Amino acid sequence: MVDVVPDLAHATLDKRACPDCGGDLEWNAAKQALVCPYCGTVAPWKPGDAAPAIAELDLTQALAKADDGGRGYGDARREVQCQSCRAISVFDADRVADRCAFCGSPAIVPYAALKEAITPQSLLPFRITDTQVRESIRRWYGTRWFAPNKLKRVALTDTLRGVYLPYWTFDAQVHAAWTAEAGHYYYTSERVLRNGRWETQQVRHIRWEPASGELDHYFDDALVPGSEGAHADLLQKIAPFPTTTDLQAYAPEFVRGWTVERYQVDLRQAADLNMADMERAVRELCAAQVPGDTQRNLEVHATYRGRTFKHVLMPVWLVSYTYGRRAFQLLVNGYTGAIAGQRPYSAIKIALAVIAALVVVIAYIWLDNAR
Repeated sequence: MVDVVPDLAHATLDKRACPDCGGDLEWNAAKQALVCPYCGTVAPWKPGDAAPAIAELDLTQALAKADDGGRGYGDARREVQCQSCRAISVFDADRVADRCAFCGSPAIVPYAALKEAITPQSLLPFRITDTQVRESIRRWYGTRWFAPNKLKRVALTDTLRGVYLPYWTFDAQVHAAWTAEAGHYYYTSERVLRNGRWETQQVRHIRWEPASGELDHYFDDALVPGSEGAHADLLQKIAPFPTTTDLQAYAPEFVRGWTVERYQVDLRQAADLNMADMERAVRELCAAQVPGDTQRNLEVHATYRGRTFKHVLMPVWLVSYTYGRRAFQLLVNGYTGAIAGQRPYSAIKIALAVIAALVVVIAYIWLDNAR
């Protein structure tokens, strides 16, 4: 039997107790170490001590044996599902959640999966601290000119949460052959009658010629989010996550004290999404090779080889709040600090801005006529 992911026993580690007070150690983004949240003790630990090497897994074998291999997060964990946004959160067994981390809804219930989630292969540990994130959020809110004045106070009263979001990465080598008609512009001078006068103008024409070519390209760590809780458009805006250089092999120590979202886009769905993304990208790359000024009837025949994947976790700071009757979300990349969010608009501020613009236009016209 070929394992889809490393055996669960290899990812399971005993709970790490504080050597001074016995409390459970948690990963600290500021110190990049395990720290006791009760007494502040920093425990010596390096990712290489127990974590396996990061491996790219064969996608074909994984899809054929989707129920084999290691599963779980390596420690006793609890799972709850939000009845509003349907996100599934995974956190330490002794923690109690009262609201959804993604939409703020109090309607969360225990979640019992039919089978455990595939063990993450690797992750990016949190590097941006909550203090840095709060300051970044304050600046972001401060630049939202058309937001209501009390937005900063209302939005920041909700708890800032650090969440590891599920992602899939895919690698593949592609060879593509393409054919198309390449259009080349050329111009002729023609006499035309305009406003009662004969004029000479340049008229553009297109000369169509057959064209063909080949393309070789390697997709390295193409990301597909497995999250249902975080908004997809915001995730795109806080990308990229440096997966090709800074990934760490998964170890339960990294997620101690943090919430992990269970993926709801499974491997097969993610692989299909990745294939659609690659096909679009390959078509664009082939289109860029077509000579001339324009093109038509592009046909691409691509072969994909060596498709591999990893299940990874990405660090995201999340703020969810309700303003009026609407729910809003703000995300911060927990590794790079990139920020993106939603916010309400103030109808009064927009109306005042329109009035001010009209006043300026009217004043300009009046002064111009007065000269």
